[in-house]
Amino acid sequence: MQYSPAAEPASPAVDRRLLVSYDNYAAAQRAVDTLSDAGFPVENSAIIGSDLRLEETVTGRLTNGRAALTGLISGAVFGLIVGMFLGLFTSTTTSFFGLVLWSILWGAIAGAAFGFVGHAFTGGTRDFSSRSSIVAGRYDVLVAAPMLDQAQALLQGGVQPADTVVVQRPPSAGPATPAVTAPVTPPTAVSGDTAPQEDLRTDEERAEDSLDRDARDREIRDREIRDEEARDEAGLSRGRRM
Repeated sequence: MQYSPAAEPASPAVDRRLLVSYDNYAAAQRAVDTLSDAGFPVENSAIIGSDLRLEETVTGRLTNGRAALTGLISGAVFGLIVGMFLGLFTSTTTSFFGLVLWSILWGAIAGAAFGFVGHAFTGGTRDFSSRSSIVAGRYDVLVAAPMLDQAQALLQGGVQPADTVVVQRPPSAGPATPAVTAPVTPPTAVSGDTAPQEDLRTDEERAEDSLDRDARDREIRDREIRDEEARDEAGLSRGRRM
């Protein structure tokens, strides 16, 4: 029968708020160091990097000779370490130095051979040397929410380095202090004929009003036609009597 270990209690989450943002890690590190020097409890603070990207700096062209030279140096250093370790078990000084020199020589030869062969097998697909690093576009310094005002006062009182660039707080990070909202003034009621009247009728009532208007228009047209016919008949009757 297998028993699973008891789950460890999860540490309570710390409510951290954004203190300041920088465009480089050194400035963020100096900000935390300033707080630490002022006696601020920095155990609840954090530096968070956002917008991570990979930067590869090309240091130069790499040939078979350069690869062999790099391997020679690495092999010599490794041989020196191994030779000094083995020399501890020798009884004489001459044997110690002799063993160290032979280790450096054979380490350099082996390193140069491995470097040359390793680069030759690449077939020229990567004929350059480089250094890679992961950097962030913005570094946010966060502190515990109850100590935000204290940290702001300490940081503003310190001297800012010349190369420090403060980045504006992103919208997603939220305000560092409670936002003050302006009081909303209720609209003033307008009395008299100038007050806008809202049309609160339903579609059925509008349709009924439209039908009533059409019926009244037809009734008016019919009355005008009857009046015109009556005038025509009256004119014809007078013509016959004459």
